[in-house]
Amino acid sequence: MTAEVLVNVTPSETRVAIVENGILQEIHIERESRRGLVGNVYVGKVNRVLPGMQAAFVDIGLEKAAFLHASDIFQKDCADEGAPAKDITQLVRQGQYIMVQVLKDPLGTKGARLTTEISIPSRYLVLMPRSEHVGVSQRIETEEERDRLRTLATDYSDNDVGFIVRTAAEKVTEEELAEDAKFLRRLWAKIQERRKKKSKGGVLYEDLGLAARVLRDMVGITVERVRIDSRLAFQELTDFVESFIPELVSKLEVYDGERPIFDLFDVENEIQRALNRHVTLKSGGSLIIDQTEAMTTIDINTGAFVGHRNLADTIFNTNIEATQAIARQLRLRNLGGIIIVDFIDMQNEDHRRRVLHSLEQALNKDRARTTISGFTSLGLVEVTRKRTRESLEHVLASECPVCHGRGSIKTVETVSYEIMREIVRVNRAYDADEFIVYASSAVAERLLNEETHALAELEMFVGKKVKVQVEPLYSQEQFDVVMM
Repeated sequence: MTAEVLVNVTPSETRVAIVENGILQEIHIERESRRGLVGNVYVGKVNRVLPGMQAAFVDIGLEKAAFLHASDIFQKDCADEGAPAKDITQLVRQGQYIMVQVLKDPLGTKGARLTTEISIPSRYLVLMPRSEHVGVSQRIETEEERDRLRTLATDYSDNDVGFIVRTAAEKVTEEELAEDAKFLRRLWAKIQERRKKKSKGGVLYEDLGLAARVLRDMVGITVERVRIDSRLAFQELTDFVESFIPELVSKLEVYDGERPIFDLFDVENEIQRALNRHVTLKSGGSLIIDQTEAMTTIDINTGAFVGHRNLADTIFNTNIEATQAIARQLRLRNLGGIIIVDFIDMQNEDHRRRVLHSLEQALNKDRARTTISGFTSLGLVEVTRKRTRESLEHVLASECPVCHGRGSIKTVETVSYEIMREIVRVNRAYDADEFIVYASSAVAERLLNEETHALAELEMFVGKKVKVQVEPLYSQEQFDVVMM
């Protein structure tokens, strides 16, 4: 799998696009005013301890207090399997200052998720302080290579520090791995020094900038070229890859073309399309993607695709095509958490098995951890995808001020009848000579045309004159009934 990386840099925002075979697969956006916090290490103050939730709220200097669950608190004496976990009140106390790391960025109304099990990643290794654990990425499948890497990582570990070997370490030399381990140990020593100097809260360590982070974590993908449209960012990335990913140095280049860099491969338009609910398949079928706070749902429709043989084959082929589109959309939109996929109903058990296999194969390209459950009795497939940062929609869009996130607004007819009921209610509660209705142009037009007879009957019923006036700034659902 080969990819081209495009880096677009402005003073307020950095965007990184990953393009595979000419098609945009991932888009990462980081704004200076809202930099991602995942991986950052802080000294935080415990504000509240909640035994009923087995959790604590910790102030790390953000707008909202961060959330720390008992299961995310390092308990060395409970590390042995089967040992009972301690109660949250035995682990932290109110007013205590503790070292924590951000697991998940603040999402919607939720604060950041924290852990006290610190992990510091580099190119080939992840350092695990206060742990003797040594692990090897499950994506390294050769047992001989796994044993070699585990032996090397064990040599770098001791009673206070453990390591996890990342997928990128496959087939690297002992010297390269040793250098990575030395770097991480030096970095951890610096973090500990800063901790001693900070009696109160503050940042101890911040993860790399977006572009460097994306390149560091691109495991299993051969990078053909990295194009950057900023000379300053190009120099910073060059310094980074010379130290950590020297094989990429020759692939970095400054982009100074006349066209904006994201006009290449139609990236800008793809970003706009990724904000739509509707995704068209080449066959004429479609996906409908709805993102809510609890989960994301994906519905597959055959649409204009009628097939060439029979209905069962048409449905099967549409579902197979949808699996590839679903895997791409999850990466492109950065959708995480629970994803429910409603494939078109298939009666053939072999078709179901092949569709599930196709989805698994497509999701194998995803660097985020995903799990797939089989078909439920209702024909739904549940997918979970690790969520750490906000989705593309949450980064680029906000709740609609008109519908307030419902995705629909009341019809003109509905609002017209609400106005008439409001006039009756106000007339019974207050004494008025006449009423003036302020409403949007569409609602006012309906009241004065289609509902003119109903309005005349209402005037007779309340015994008052009702005037309708257009308020240009009102949305379709807004109106005011004013007594005169």
